[in-house]
Amino acid sequence: MEESTADAAGRVRRIVRVTGRVQGVGFRMDAASAAARCGVGGTVRNLLDGTVEADVEGPPDAVEAMVAHLRRGPASARVDGIDVRRETPRGEESFRVTG
Repeated sequence: MEESTADAAGRVRRIVRVTGRVQGVGFRMDAASAAARCGVGGTVRNLLDGTVEADVEGPPDAVEAMVAHLRRGPASARVDGIDVRRETPRGEESFRVTG
């Protein structure tokens, strides 16, 4: 398998930091809705520096669909860029909005 960070079930995990006008615009709620549609688990939260961080895990195609959604965000947001980091899956099944 190409993904060195995939678990035995083939699940992958990505930590995505989103920059731009992404706080106070419904970004986290939109991300939670997208996570439900994509079928991924994890969390999304606001960070003190004005960015949003999503921790997303699931089947590779579902995670990539979620990352693609985070690149756009809701219509009310302006995404200037994202940073994607690979991590070892932890077994997250549900998706929560935190912080």
